[in-house]
Amino acid sequence: MKETLQPGLETTAQFTVDADRITRHMGEDLGVYGTPALLRDIEHTCHELLQEYLDPGEDSVGTRIDLQHLAPTLEGVQVTIHASITGVDRRAVTFAVDVRDEYEDLARCTHGRFVVDRAKLKERLTAKAARVRDK
Repeated sequence: MKETLQPGLETTAQFTVDADRITRHMGEDLGVYGTPALLRDIEHTCHELLQEYLDPGEDSVGTRIDLQHLAPTLEGVQVTIHASITGVDRRAVTFAVDVRDEYEDLARCTHGRFVVDRAKLKERLTAKAARVRDK
């Protein structure tokens, strides 16, 4: 990790809610931006911010999420995700995230990510895959 990875760094992502982000479990006429898609978009935004401050061979994984989905929004509406780093404790990074559409607040979130060494993670996953196969 670079020394420039510090609390206070922030980013904003904007996009229009598309059909892939809509859940329709309540019926076609009640389709809204689904919580799983919202979570994926928050994780992606935080991951992208963190990538700028990692060294070659490093990446990050999500470790924690505390999400309050406050309001629905519709397909075709523009959404803004604002993420800021609130803490860095060795390899653990914490984010505060606010999500809103053009009309109201949609979500608040605290998200944790952990910086990993890709090569070490690959070794760990390979060892686990061998245990799974041998079971």
